[in-house]
Amino acid sequence: MTLPCLPPTESAATCMCGCGEPHWGWGPHAPSSLLLLSLLCTAPLGLLGGETRQVSLEVISGWPGLPQSLLHIRAVGPNSTLHYVWSSLGPPAVVLVATDTPHSVLNVNWSRLLSPKPDGGLRVLPEDSVQFSSALIFTRLLEFDGTNMLDVAAEPLGKPYPPYSLAEFSWNNITDSLDPASLSATFQGHPVNDPSGAFANGSLAFKVQAFSSSGRPAQPPRLLHTADACQLEVALVGASPRGNHSLFGLEVVTVGQRPDCPSRREQHSIDDEYAPAVFQVDQLLWGPLPSGFLQWRPVAFSQKQRSRESALPCQASPLRPSLEYSLPQSPIVQAFFRSQSNFCSFNLTFGAPTGPGYWDQHYLSWSMLLGMGSLPVDALSPLILGIVAVALGAPGLLLLGGGLVLLLRHKQHSEYQSIN
Repeated sequence: MTLPCLPPTESAATCMCGCGEPHWGWGPHAPSSLLLLSLLCTAPLGLLGGETRQVSLEVISGWPGLPQSLLHIRAVGPNSTLHYVWSSLGPPAVVLVATDTPHSVLNVNWSRLLSPKPDGGLRVLPEDSVQFSSALIFTRLLEFDGTNMLDVAAEPLGKPYPPYSLAEFSWNNITDSLDPASLSATFQGHPVNDPSGAFANGSLAFKVQAFSSSGRPAQPPRLLHTADACQLEVALVGASPRGNHSLFGLEVVTVGQRPDCPSRREQHSIDDEYAPAVFQVDQLLWGPLPSGFLQWRPVAFSQKQRSRESALPCQASPLRPSLEYSLPQSPIVQAFFRSQSNFCSFNLTFGAPTGPGYWDQHYLSWSMLLGMGSLPVDALSPLILGIVAVALGAPGLLLLGGGLVLLLRHKQHSEYQSIN
């Protein structure tokens, strides 16, 4: 049975949205007043959109009797379409596809997708319109004993406990968590077999959110996003750790058709308004831009009300090529890429032996941005722009004030009439 996913209708959650790059518009010798005006007027430009997209979120109906497990985000622009296909069939995974037409559609063959050989069960049509494709698979939840660790960056990361395979989790019906108003949905699960009862009152959740415009979420780390990207928030809540000071981590696998692994780079800023005390953004790039990318700040949080006090360090290991047969299989990745793909993996570890940790409230959350096209570029925040404006404008105002005082005093002396 083949189900074509046609362009969104009135029933789909749709909205117009935009994206763009920050613009800077003053010369190095501008007067202080013009500089102040330019700085203040530049602040909102980092959030203005140049290209608009119509974004829709839909759950793809599957085989009768099975939980709804396929989520399709479709972002249509004037000359292109971006497709994000999220699934909890096997381990949680997402397939990213960019096409050069606003009319491309997702085609799902459920009979083939659920078969032992799902090749060709997931396609984006027309196939010759595909300009970029890749995928991410979240394969394992890691746990380490951090009791005797002195350095979170040390290798190895303390005694490892047996990892939780996310392919062996039971996941919710995605329709139950679909929120058209916020363009979000949540995959929530727990191990099918849990002999220790660690997840008796706990769960692991993957919240996916698309955006109607450029901007920032309300809570830290407040990554700047555009309509070309979506956000993933991973939250571990209520699960019992197997040690008094357990550190948790996540194994992530990248999938692509290039023979080499994605490149990783760090971007630093002087601005920490949006994520206090965090001046870094980590980036993963599949190739020369525009292509696919990941962005995240190296910080996680141990409380729902995220703050500097609950911030945890996030360490990422180097990417390394991985053998496909050693990884949990994702049906949607096999269905789309068939055998023409290369796998690389890396680990993310959250927390440190000292300070706040998962053990405080049995809570851990971490966010990343996943997108295609141009990278969202952080502009200086209004607070920093205001400080710079005051710092540069104050000397000019002092000089102007001093000049006026001298002129007034000179005028008073020139108008003085002697009595004699």
